[in-house]
Amino acid sequence: MRDGINLAQLGIPAVALVTEEFWPQGDFVAQSLGMPGVPRVKLPHPVAGTGAVNMREVADAIAPLVIRALEATDD
Repeated sequence: MRDGINLAQLGIPAVALVTEEFWPQGDFVAQSLGMPGVPRVKLPHPVAGTGAVNMREVADAIAPLVIRALEATDD
């Protein structure tokens, strides 16, 4: 979350990838750093350590969401 915010503050298009387990913490961090609208995409939890096949499935599922979020930052 913090990386996405730091990049956005530098004017670099960014989307934070946050697992559902940490979504509430992401809300808190975004709010506390003054960027509650920073683009985010919610991933299932956990992703790490779930195997290459699952990670590929997650990546395939969220890629369009990341692209949409990046396109929305161009408006």
